[in-house]
Amino acid sequence: MNAKDAQPAEGSPARRPTPASRGRQSSRRGQAGRRAGRPDTRAEILAAALSLFAERGYAGTSIRAVAAGARVDPALVHHYFGTKEGLFRATLDTPINPEELVGRIVAGDPAGAPRRLVETFFAVWDSPETGPAMVSFLRRVLADQQSATLFRDFMGATLLRTLAERLVEGTDHQVAAARVQLAVSQLVGLVIIRKVLGMEPLASLTSAQLTDAVTPSVARYLRGDSAELDLSAVVAPSPASATGGQQP
Repeated sequence: MNAKDAQPAEGSPARRPTPASRGRQSSRRGQAGRRAGRPDTRAEILAAALSLFAERGYAGTSIRAVAAGARVDPALVHHYFGTKEGLFRATLDTPINPEELVGRIVAGDPAGAPRRLVETFFAVWDSPETGPAMVSFLRRVLADQQSATLFRDFMGATLLRTLAERLVEGTDHQVAAARVQLAVSQLVGLVIIRKVLGMEPLASLTSAQLTDAVTPSVARYLRGDSAELDLSAVVAPSPASATGGQQP
């Protein structure tokens, strides 16, 4: 029998699809409609993430919720961004990975942690790979309230909270958070003076010079006597505000 003979006669009932053929057709339809093939899928995920992060905060937003908002499978979010932290960094376009920075700071002798904190911080801002992007990011955070709120929430839930847990042990979590915030505020203030305002002579000092000058103050904030620092005056009245908006 040839191919022509195999065709059903005119007026005869059409062949019913077999389970195998239905599966192949369904597979082809699924492949044709997959969001992964659309060039705007990544942008739609970022848009949904930005909306949810702004509404619920970093801790209150899940990968599953972002996927639902973008109408994609959660696996696709992981495919593009890896983790929730990676998704958030992409949302704000931050050029650093806080997990890597914390790893550098807490590695090694605990007594050397204050100096490693200062060295790591200045290395990010003075590096030709990350420095210009960080300055641009800082300007945007300072100028845009939504970006500032999201970044504060993110920092409180990740970098600052982890540093408080790892660098300031054996004390109340609010006291630990206040110590870390004091130390980081010293460094951020220097960045604004050097990189944003360009004020001399600090703008021309090297990272090594600044590290030597600033490390004693950072060490005092992290390890100094609580009574001398009078931390009761700076500790926030609630755990949420002390950790950047996150409950312990």
